Amino acid sequence: MRTVLIPTDFSKNALHAIQYTQELFKCERACFFILNAYAEDVYGEFHTASENDIEKFKEEKRHEVQKKLDDLLDKVVGTPPNPLHTFETIASFDTLVDSVNDFVDEMNIDLVIMGTKGETSDHKTTFGSYTIEIFKYVKCPVLAVPEDFDYRQPKAILFPTDYMLPYKRRELKLLGDLAGKFKSDIHCLYITDFEDLSLRQQDNKLFLEQTLSRPFVHFETTSVKNKADTIMEHLDDKDAGMLVMVNSRHSFFEDMLYRSTVDLLGLKVKVPFLVMQNLKR
Repeated sequence: MRTVLIPTDFSKNALHAIQYTQELFKCERACFFILNAYAEDVYGEFHTASENDIEKFKEEKRHEVQKKLDDLLDKVVGTPPNPLHTFETIASFDTLVDSVNDFVDEMNIDLVIMGTKGETSDHKTTFGSYTIEIFKYVKCPVLAVPEDFDYRQPKAILFPTDYMLPYKRRELKLLGDLAGKFKSDIHCLYITDFEDLSLRQQDNKLFLEQTLSRPFVHFETTSVKNKADTIMEHLDDKDAGMLVMVNSRHSFFEDMLYRSTVDLLGLKVKVPFLVMQNLKR
């Protein structure tokens, strides 16, 4: 059974992420955990209050959050419900990143899916601060779903990589399962001005090819321009339904997030964005 964790703040984009998840795993046995972390709501309003007031408000907030989760569940389960899907709700008195990380470890979660703001948002970028924190610190693959993305099967998946990373087999298997299920082409894109690969890169490329044996994998190379623009161009050229990258120190992904290239370029990823983590679990 696939285990999926979906953080929610009860917003429109969070609801969209749940609905997208149900479609993505429509024909697969899956357990969906819907989580709301409310510690910041408690301390944000009552940071100067007494301990008794904090405890009282914390209990009130817990009941309020659980009621919202129950109402949300009634809305998304459907009539009739999908017999392959089960749902559980979690009201967590913790910060979002810590609660997600703890639950990922506790339940051995396969994938975290969360909604992101759409293009109609007043913000300059698709990814909010919470999404970026989840990308950076959670030890589990994270799939960010744009609010205005209408569900469609990803017939092409773009995977920019420099072949420098020792990929995790479990996470590549997740990608291979998704691609295999939809008969998707995976386009591994290497952005470089050099044709030759080092021995390390050759080994990692071979590992990719062997692990992703179920779908049809293409290996492509393009010259260095602006990397973010190059990725956006290839997303359009391939009509890709999903973007995949690996989060690691000293990677292009790190450049995007840690150096705020997303903000500087106004990068708008209009398709679901799967971030795989190069971390031990």
